[in-house]
Amino acid sequence: MIASRIPTVSGTTGRPELLLVLGSCLTVIAILSIVTFLLIREHANAQLDATRSATTIAQLIDADVLRTVELYDMTLQGLIAASQRNDLKQMSAQVRHLVLFDRSNTARFKGDILLLDAHGDMVADSSLLEPKAANFADRDYFQAHVGNHDRGMFISRPFKPRCDCADNDQWQISFSRRISSPTGEFLGVAVASMRLAYFEELFNSLDIGRNSTLNIINSDGLLLAQKPYLENDMIGKSFANRPNVVRLLREGNGSFSSVSSIDHQQRLYTFSRVGNLPLTVIVALSRDEVFGVWQRTAVVVSGATGVLCLGLLWLSWLLSRELRLRHRAERELALLAATDPLTGVANRRTLDQALRHEWFRAQRSGKPLSVLMIDADHFKAFNDRHGHQAGDDALRALAKVIAASIRRPADLVARYGGEEFSVILAETDSAGARQIAEQIRQAVEQLPLVAGAQLPVTVSIGISTWTTASEISLEQLLFAADKALYQAKDGGRNRVVAG
Repeated sequence: MIASRIPTVSGTTGRPELLLVLGSCLTVIAILSIVTFLLIREHANAQLDATRSATTIAQLIDADVLRTVELYDMTLQGLIAASQRNDLKQMSAQVRHLVLFDRSNTARFKGDILLLDAHGDMVADSSLLEPKAANFADRDYFQAHVGNHDRGMFISRPFKPRCDCADNDQWQISFSRRISSPTGEFLGVAVASMRLAYFEELFNSLDIGRNSTLNIINSDGLLLAQKPYLENDMIGKSFANRPNVVRLLREGNGSFSSVSSIDHQQRLYTFSRVGNLPLTVIVALSRDEVFGVWQRTAVVVSGATGVLCLGLLWLSWLLSRELRLRHRAERELALLAATDPLTGVANRRTLDQALRHEWFRAQRSGKPLSVLMIDADHFKAFNDRHGHQAGDDALRALAKVIAASIRRPADLVARYGGEEFSVILAETDSAGARQIAEQIRQAVEQLPLVAGAQLPVTVSIGISTWTTASEISLEQLLFAADKALYQAKDGGRNRVVAG
């Protein structure tokens, strides 16, 4: 007789309230860890989103500035090409002015566009048919080209015009190119000025929130534009020795958090170089705005989590007093559990009870009783090859096939252990048991192949039957079925043998 085993209670369950408190503490720690992790991740996501937004703003500014500078460069190149025409001196003043400055009207926020000779004297002025006598040899946009053949387009420092015109108090920068003879001799400079109000209009079209700033500096660390102005008279001021400016000029593109040297606020700096130009766009977002929503969320989540954890510990303390009674109830429920958790069929304990019940019923009625012992062929090799998960899936599939072949309410399918199953067939003789066993064997053989397998899963089945003509005990009945199973395996597997 195969008896069911009742699990004993270990000494560790003698103090169940301690286990409950310990588990509750570990749960609280886990909750706090998870919430902390999520808050840290959301903090990083908030910073990442802010960086992406700032990068988008910087890219919009970059694109607009590049287009505007390209227009000014086209104006300069057109001025240089026109100035080198051989027939320019024979033209009238009106025609000459039109030829020289026909492209200048396309430039936005245009200031004066000048043509200077090799000595810095003004040769032509876009605002006058007859230029005034003036010399600009001391300007950086002139000096930059005097001895440099390959300077390309030069962007000057911010300056205010030398004139009594209406915009003489407005900051400007100049774009300039060298005019050279075919032999490379220095002939002069073409200069186009742009009012820095251009940047102010560009910045005003972008929303960066409160307490955040937009800035443009040149490669020397001079401030060309800022929104809003944190201090008066900032334009043209050098910030080249400030740690933040030193870093962003060195790196060219990127993002970092630091304290502003002007207003001493913590800011998230995102910066990018404007193409190949000596200009850098800086988007300085206030960390209070970047993390404002996150901070409010963190306060709410932290408070709710604290209340939850305190409530959990309190409930654990209350439940610890009732844990012993609950443990006894759980033991009784465990003893009543009759189903194998993996396959869903009856477990070994239920098998023993049902077999004893059917044995005594057969003894009283004189009806035959058959037992099938079913074992999956080469299951250990299958498990080693395909893994335990595939093995579990195969066992579930076997249990489903076997259960589908057993239709009478009195019959029982149970997992005997490992990959072995047992079937109790009440009031079934040996021929009927063989027919059912063969149906099971064929149905299992037709199961779909497991991925990577070359052969189908098969089973070997042993049968033993008790009749009134038999003089065997229940133990002998099981032994006969087990012996027939091993005969089926020794005979080549995937077969049915009746004992």
